Amino acid sequence: MAARIALFTRYARALYPVSHDFRPLTTTTMITTTKLATLFAAFFFVGALQAQDSSPEIDQRSYNLGIMGGFAEVVRLGVKKLALSEVMTPEEMDGVMEDAMVIAKRNEVLIWRETDLIVTDLYPADVAVGKHVLLIYTGDTLNEYLALKADRTALTESGHYKGQARRDIARRFGQLLSYPDEVIDDLIVRQNEYPN
Repeated sequence: MAARIALFTRYARALYPVSHDFRPLTTTTMITTTKLATLFAAFFFVGALQAQDSSPEIDQRSYNLGIMGGFAEVVRLGVKKLALSEVMTPEEMDGVMEDAMVIAKRNEVLIWRETDLIVTDLYPADVAVGKHVLLIYTGDTLNEYLALKADRTALTESGHYKGQARRDIARRFGQLLSYPDEVIDDLIVRQNEYPN
């Protein structure tokens, strides 16, 4: 674990050599904080995958609840506007809902059990088919998400869900998830390079 933290620190300093002296957050430091949080999450995830080979296995339920807890805190702090849990079968979701509500209450966030996740060009179209996902949010974010889904449905039904309109739906979803613009662009390009 210490080796992973040292590696993370080295990469973080290389990518973000700015000295932080805990002044009030500016837009730039919020973006940097978001990037660092994303980098930390990636290192944690990779480290967890590597650790699976050499340490006892963590059960999937505990892993899913840990992800929810982390994202709930990030949403509460305003680093992300909307976060998504891992996709789960309906039965798996049934098994975590009570604890997910405790996590949400503890972190002063709201959750919504989504049984039909919006399909955009950010992720493979089949990523959540037949699966459930929890939306973790605060404030009016759920209404923004539902409006986005309605807009996508209207475009699809009218035959206009293509080209720029399709990219705009993906971009709006990425912005709800608080992804930086370059990450949104990269995800869209990847989905178009390797269509389902």
